[in-house]
Amino acid sequence: MTDVKRRSLLRGLLATVAAGAGLLTSHAVLAARPKEAVAAENPDDALNGLLGTKTREADAGIKLKVPEIAENGAVVPVTVESDREDIESISILVPGNPNSLTASFDLGPGTLGLVSTRIKMGKTSKVIAVAETKDKVICATKEVKVTIGGCGG
Repeated sequence: MTDVKRRSLLRGLLATVAAGAGLLTSHAVLAARPKEAVAAENPDDALNGLLGTKTREADAGIKLKVPEIAENGAVVPVTVESDREDIESISILVPGNPNSLTASFDLGPGTLGLVSTRIKMGKTSKVIAVAETKDKVICATKEVKVTIGGCGG
């Protein structure tokens, strides 16, 4: 029982320290996102709800690493990386999922533009990595073939 209390304390402490250091904003700690972005069924509506724009341009300044074939759509590894120093947020969208916005990360000033996570994919689809900079929204896209669906499929 003591281990559970200690873990909860450490998790809360780490979130508080990260928010205080500017690495995470308070809404990132609480995982809050606009409802229209989370509920959107297509990437354009999700981006409009999240960033206030549907416009994005392909850019070599953002790199998306995903497998070409995902044997299990329930755990598809995704890494998004950028060498640019002005990245404010990174989002991952999957148009083939019931809700396109799969993940979104706010980055603090001076934070390395790198996120790595695992996502669920219901079927073969594109994976879109979007990075918001101070002056534009850039993206990279790759197709992932899913052999076993992960969103209830």
